[in-house]
Amino acid sequence: MASMEENFPRGGIQKKPTEGKTPNPKFERDNLFDVQNEEKSQKRKRSQREQGKQKKFKADKIATAKDSVVNIEPLTIEALCEGMLLLGCIKEVSVYELVISLPNGLSGFVPVTQISDAYSKMLSKQVAQGELLEDLNSLVDLYSPGTLVRCIVTSVEKSADGRRSIKLSIDPKKVNKGLNASALTSGMLLSGFVSSVEDHGYLIDIGVSGTHAFLPHQKAQNYIKAVKRGLDLKIGQNLNCVIVEVKNGGRVVRLSVDRSEVAASLATERQNWTLSNLLPGLVVKARVQKVAPLGLKLSFLSSFTGIVDFMHVDPEKSMNYSPDQVMKACILSIHPTSKVVRLTLRQAFLHPGGSPNQLSSDRMGAVVEESTVKAFYKQFGAVFELDDGTLAFARLKHLSKTRKSFKPGAFKTGCKHKCRIVDYSLMDEMCIVSLKYQIIEARFLQYQDIHTGDVVQGKVFALKPIGMQVKVTDGIKGLVPSMHLADVILKQPEKKYNIGDEVRCRVLECDPAGRKLILTLKKSLVQSKLPVLSTYEDAKPGLITHGFVVCAREFGCIVKFYNDVKGLVPKNELSSEPISCPDKVFHEGQVVKVMVLKCEPQQERLLLSFRLSSKPALEDKKECTPKKKQEVKYQIGEMVDVKILKKKDNGLEVSILEDEGNVIASIPTVHLSDFVATCKLLWHCLQEGDVLPRVMCLSDKGEHIILSRKSAVISAVQEEQVVRSFSEIQPGMLLTGYVRNVMPFGVFVEFPFGVTGLAPKVSMSDKFVTDTKDHFVVGQTVIAKVMSIDEEKQRVLLNLKVSECSSGDSAAESFALLNQYFKEMKEIRNLLRRRGEPSMARGLCELVLGKELQLVVQDVKEDGSALFSGSCVTGLTVTATRYHLGDKNIVPGEKTKALVLHVDALTSKVYVSLREELLKQRAKQRLTENSQHSAIVQHIAEEFAIVSLLETGQLAAIPIASHFNDTFRFDSEKLKVGQTISATLKVAKVNDHGVLLAVQGPAKKNVFVRVRNESETALEEMLAAVKHSLSLGDIVTGTVKSVKPTHVTVAIDDKLTGSIHASRILDEVPIGSFPTYTLKAGQKVTARVIGGRDVNTHRYLPITHPHFTQSIPELSIRPSEIEGKVTAVLNLQEDNALKKLGLYNVGQTVTCFVKKYNILKNWLEVEVAPDIRGRVPHLLLSLNTKVLKHPEKSFKNGQAISATVTGTDVTKTNLCLSLTGIQSLEQDTITVGMVTKVTPHIGLTIALPGGKTGKVSIFHLNDTYMENPLGDFKVGKIVRCYILSNENGKIQLSLRQSRLNPKSNSKVEDVEITCIKDVKKGQLVRGYVKSITPSGVFFGLSTSLLGRILFQNVSPYFVQKHSLYEKYLPEGKLLTAKVLGVNGKEKHIELSLLPEDTGMPSILPESLDLPRYDAEEEKREADDREKREELKLKTKRRRGNSESEQEAKPKKRKICPADENDSGIEVYYREEDDDPEEEAAKKKSKIRKPGEAPRLQVSIGFTWDEDVNAMDVPVLNQKEESSESEEEEDLQLKLKKQTKKEKELEKQKKEKELCKLEAALMDPSRQPQSADDFDRLVLSSPNSSILWLQYMAFHLQATEIEKARAVAERALKTICFREEQEKLNVWVALLNLENMYGTEETLMKVFERAVQYNEPLKVFQHLCDIYANSEKYKQAEELYHTMLKRFRQEKSVWLKYASFLLKQGQTEATHRLLERALKALPTKEHVDVISRFAQLEFRFGDPEHAKALFESTLSSYPKRTDIWSIYMDIMIKHGSQKEVRDIFERVIHLSLAPKKMKFFFKRYLDYEKKFGTTGSVLAVKRAALEYVETKSSLADT
Repeated sequence: MASMEENFPRGGIQKKPTEGKTPNPKFERDNLFDVQNEEKSQKRKRSQREQGKQKKFKADKIATAKDSVVNIEPLTIEALCEGMLLLGCIKEVSVYELVISLPNGLSGFVPVTQISDAYSKMLSKQVAQGELLEDLNSLVDLYSPGTLVRCIVTSVEKSADGRRSIKLSIDPKKVNKGLNASALTSGMLLSGFVSSVEDHGYLIDIGVSGTHAFLPHQKAQNYIKAVKRGLDLKIGQNLNCVIVEVKNGGRVVRLSVDRSEVAASLATERQNWTLSNLLPGLVVKARVQKVAPLGLKLSFLSSFTGIVDFMHVDPEKSMNYSPDQVMKACILSIHPTSKVVRLTLRQAFLHPGGSPNQLSSDRMGAVVEESTVKAFYKQFGAVFELDDGTLAFARLKHLSKTRKSFKPGAFKTGCKHKCRIVDYSLMDEMCIVSLKYQIIEARFLQYQDIHTGDVVQGKVFALKPIGMQVKVTDGIKGLVPSMHLADVILKQPEKKYNIGDEVRCRVLECDPAGRKLILTLKKSLVQSKLPVLSTYEDAKPGLITHGFVVCAREFGCIVKFYNDVKGLVPKNELSSEPISCPDKVFHEGQVVKVMVLKCEPQQERLLLSFRLSSKPALEDKKECTPKKKQEVKYQIGEMVDVKILKKKDNGLEVSILEDEGNVIASIPTVHLSDFVATCKLLWHCLQEGDVLPRVMCLSDKGEHIILSRKSAVISAVQEEQVVRSFSEIQPGMLLTGYVRNVMPFGVFVEFPFGVTGLAPKVSMSDKFVTDTKDHFVVGQTVIAKVMSIDEEKQRVLLNLKVSECSSGDSAAESFALLNQYFKEMKEIRNLLRRRGEPSMARGLCELVLGKELQLVVQDVKEDGSALFSGSCVTGLTVTATRYHLGDKNIVPGEKTKALVLHVDALTSKVYVSLREELLKQRAKQRLTENSQHSAIVQHIAEEFAIVSLLETGQLAAIPIASHFNDTFRFDSEKLKVGQTISATLKVAKVNDHGVLLAVQGPAKKNVFVRVRNESETALEEMLAAVKHSLSLGDIVTGTVKSVKPTHVTVAIDDKLTGSIHASRILDEVPIGSFPTYTLKAGQKVTARVIGGRDVNTHRYLPITHPHFTQSIPELSIRPSEIEGKVTAVLNLQEDNALKKLGLYNVGQTVTCFVKKYNILKNWLEVEVAPDIRGRVPHLLLSLNTKVLKHPEKSFKNGQAISATVTGTDVTKTNLCLSLTGIQSLEQDTITVGMVTKVTPHIGLTIALPGGKTGKVSIFHLNDTYMENPLGDFKVGKIVRCYILSNENGKIQLSLRQSRLNPKSNSKVEDVEITCIKDVKKGQLVRGYVKSITPSGVFFGLSTSLLGRILFQNVSPYFVQKHSLYEKYLPEGKLLTAKVLGVNGKEKHIELSLLPEDTGMPSILPESLDLPRYDAEEEKREADDREKREELKLKTKRRRGNSESEQEAKPKKRKICPADENDSGIEVYYREEDDDPEEEAAKKKSKIRKPGEAPRLQVSIGFTWDEDVNAMDVPVLNQKEESSESEEEEDLQLKLKKQTKKEKELEKQKKEKELCKLEAALMDPSRQPQSADDFDRLVLSSPNSSILWLQYMAFHLQATEIEKARAVAERALKTICFREEQEKLNVWVALLNLENMYGTEETLMKVFERAVQYNEPLKVFQHLCDIYANSEKYKQAEELYHTMLKRFRQEKSVWLKYASFLLKQGQTEATHRLLERALKALPTKEHVDVISRFAQLEFRFGDPEHAKALFESTLSSYPKRTDIWSIYMDIMIKHGSQKEVRDIFERVIHLSLAPKKMKFFFKRYLDYEKKFGTTGSVLAVKRAALEYVETKSSLADT
């Protein structure tokens, strides 16, 4: 080292400058750029001043280098020598080498053996073993293009043609050979390779002998996450490492690869770099010494000099550098002998670990018409500026064809030239261009330019056993396989071809990515004029082309074409004469002419024929005609009736009846039913001649039609829940199909219309699948969910898991299966009955389950089961298992009773039971649907199990499967006979089979189905922008590149691609057509330019826009637009969506094109024009409810539909459209809606088109009232509705069939009752119980009418307790009542429920043993009642009791605003009573949930004598209004008849009412109901922020955002300025409001104001919370960064940010934040901050790290008892008992004040008492005693 120092003195060895001398002022400004501390800058200044002195000390070698530096020129290949260090960038990665881009346009390669020692060892090991090693990764896995690497030149070799190739190595042993262990210091940036993976990190090979470099895991985590190359670093991976710590004199080094640390690393004088160990890639601070024409001369690291050539100055500054300017530079290369150091100033290299800019792939090979000369350097070449502003370099030899023809005058700055991009130099971030004419005009420059079928010229350059290698151009080489060297196979190709021969070949395959090119020299293929067949899509039937035979076997020939397309010529198509051995007639490699017969591109199947002559084909056609007709006749999905002709093993042969039996079809056995067991049974029962009605045509492929009877498949086709082609499939769809094949790896499922998909083993079942055959059988019906689709291979992946495919309501699904099963069994029964002959089958029909039989025991078997016989079961096998014999000991010949459990018609077996509990006669109980029962399993069949209900002994059937796909059960899950289960009844009446139907499990079973988030894919095809000179109206021709549903991309020329929108194809678009599909890929089109579209934003640019020339041209091929004068659709001067949308009027009809159905947002996205999008909300898609249930299936992408404009959406960027016209929602019209809320006993709330909502009362749900009227309605159900009335924004609807389909004449059981006139005395009416009050039962007859049933008319029994009525007459109970009397004037209806009136059983059952009313009592009761009524009427007028208050409140309530939960049904009736208990009950019933609008409440009860205040009740219900007006008229009559005294009483009463109303308004507990209420409140307490916030919330409930804003502004003006907290509350509410309903802009405006008026820190913190709560994490993070700058001294800010980061899971970031916090905050705060951070870590982060923080703090501050205390608390909460005891032990041995020690001992004792044993408690006490003794002994001494 000492000698080094002498040779290469660094700053600091010479004598120090004198103290008093002032530094040269010229360098003052440079200190601005100096990031380092004073000491370093001093060194730099000194080195500059003393340069002259230093030169004397330097060796001569350096002096010569210095002189040569003046000649600044780019690096050339001649200047390279072995041992030269270079910075390179990986350009390409292959299996055996890395291609490296070097500075100044050079490139070299690194062989696989020159990566690193560890990698080479593994390669040798792999070669030795001859098998692949698991942990050996290929270069492709380890390296990616664009990575910077340090290389050393190992050799520069010259090839035969005079070219030089540069061989490099990146082995650290060679690159870092100048370093030794003692030279290593922390902060150095080195390159290293992973040599092995250890438990706690990685061993890194840095090439320094005697040094072990270790990279800990935590220092690598950040890098691994960013690079995303797996979970671990791999052996052989190249890393930029920074030395963190050097131990033992450089023998052990700790490294970091943290990206931020690497990027910030800077080589400094302190790191002791010398010229012999300086490395490329180091970033240094440099100072300009001299500016020369070709570059700069810099000094760096105080004493070194280097050069920057013209290609490496910063392009931003070009050559605007001045001497002494300081900047960062990166070392590019170091010459080993001359020690010339080259540097770069380009930005990409100034942060180690970065990568230079890349060139977009489509730019390579592009011809640039006009490139401008920026600079010309006569020895080297010229720098050009290309059309897109990037720089390019052309070497001298590429500026002209030959040296002689070169004219330097043509390359003055500003001259324009045409050139072609031939390469891109990553290290110079420049394109390499050529001006040579032959290169610009060359057809092929790179593999991407070559297309299949091209004829190319090439030179033979090698002959190999596999074929001949041909060089097409300098960079493109191809292979002619030996089969393709000639039309026949050559035995000795070397005789025909010599190296250097020119050959003309044709491209068979080209793979640019793999740089693979396969050619053919077969003359017949090269010269063929027939079309090139390179994709299966091109193979249209009838196409004739050339191919070559690759295989001839007994089944026919396989013929191959271009791009590996191959097809089969079956034996019968080989020739017109039969060929027995095709392999003798045809040979491999033979060129043949073939005709395409049929192609299925999805399956890559191609059927060909060698028979090209027309005659035989015609004959074939004649034969085919009848079949063709037949195929056309029956569409898939058509329903037909068939007659069975013949039974075959695998199915039935049938004739279709509609066609007089001429058409023969077949029904495979598996298609006879959805149930596998029923299929076999049906096949067994059917006979020839039987007729099967309603069978569906499933396919017409092959010989004849295939039919299906699967009801699930049929209904799927009828409800359009099918896909007709592959293109319609979308991930997430649920499709009904059947198993086509079961393989060990999965199940193939076929759907109607022939689409097939695969459900792999992992997606078959929620259970573990060992054998796929256990789960599914061929032909079984399944429901599959589409997981993913591969459009290229036309493959569909499916999921059959029940959790994914079920609707979530497993009870409903399993019941539907059971129901369908019994329905099919009933059909089979009827079929057998119709046979008529008294056969065994007939006997089977008579046996229903649960039937009792008289049998004779025939035999008792060893296993305990018995066989029986009897007259009713002749010919059948009757058996009972041991379990079903019960405890009976039976002997053969004994007579016995038995109960039928199951009849198996297939095997003619009858299963019976002799168990007492089944045979015992019990009283039949009335069972209700959905009731739950315990049941015992009695018998298990294939599809269902028979159970007996525990209470009644009745038999019920329960399904075994909960879903079509639910087919497999582990033994533990299977039902067992005798097991008790819970069953829910679904059908409470015994069906034809003698059983009830039930499902297993409780009534409501929550099945959580995981919802997958559909990632919305943009349909936009990313087209690259190419500069073009097109302008509006230009006619262009192009080729269709690809066809998308709403647009077609067209290649105008090689590079320019345009787009044709679906609306620009036809002048008249037929509705329902798909305009884009009229064009085919490859088709030539002539189009007109009508505009341009920005590449990045896809916005449409006007022609005048500056970027128009770089846009994607928007084209039109409409005949009218091509011929006529073009009026730019898209060249509106302003690019303003509002104005464009403004051109559309509401009500206008437009043709638009379906883009997709957005499942998440529930709208259909359409495009009207290229720049106009629209949306059709779900409810405006159709009036057909079937369409609305599955909208995604009804609208196909790209389909033209006609829509009506209804306006624009909120963002003003889309049109709002409707497919059903503009919905007026007028009275008496029919519309569709969606159920949004189900209110028990009230009705439904329904969302209607256009965002309106309507209400349906329970009386309008059906023409027949039901016990549970709302049971069939779930939120989200689509219904048709009839609008009864639409007034004041309140819409009343009806779902009655008689309203929706008046023509259907369906029976109306419960007629609508609209007013009291519809009710006649003596009539029987049905309705629902409303409520029970002391004056009787109130009974709803319609929305607006109530009747009253007096208690004596409720039941013939006398009831003391009213609670009995509540039990037997719950609210909503459906009853039939008889009208006893109607009082039209007072609107009173008296009803009766007595059995003698209604004919129904008594409401209260006899079993209660209640006393009956007798006639006299009844009469007396009636008289008393009349008197009491009169008395009440008189006293009422004098009395101002609490009841009138009670009435005043509801009265006020009625004007409260509607809210979205409003049921819309309001019934006004009041109750009058003096019983305090009832009063309390009434109040209790009125207590409502907070926040619920009072208007939802239905007042309870009403009185007959309540008529006066009916006048001033504002009524909102139309029906009621009419009745109110009648009431008013009655009132007028009454008033006329009143006496003077009565009038006086009336007046007094009114006064009192008003008083009560005022009192109510003043009641402090009353909730405000309207804006006026709130105004009144805020006037009384203007400084209460809570009132203002409630006022805002009131407006927000009604979504009146602007009003809420206005309230907030009023509040801010009104609240007194001293009430800071109150004002802040309002500001926070306003911020919340803007965050939820406003834009980012409005939010920031409010925020800026809030910061001005409040304490800024509080506002910042509140906004952070708002962002975090609304999951806007990015904005929150940005705001925290601002806060850390602005409030860096505030401890709370650091802590708040830390908790935010930890909640996000960013523990690493939190650790870094703590370091920053400690730097920013004063020292006295440190302990507290660390402890708070540790507490947060415990709660949200890494507890281990938190413990470490506490431990380190306590080791520094052992006497901080507060920290000890916190640590204990947390550990008691989170730690183990051992850890807690360790802490206590440590604390009690500290030397603290006795008072504090006492506290800790006490805590320890408490802890042990709570969690320890008596022993541990004693131990603590002992320790305490010892402590006291030591203390006292110390005190004594």
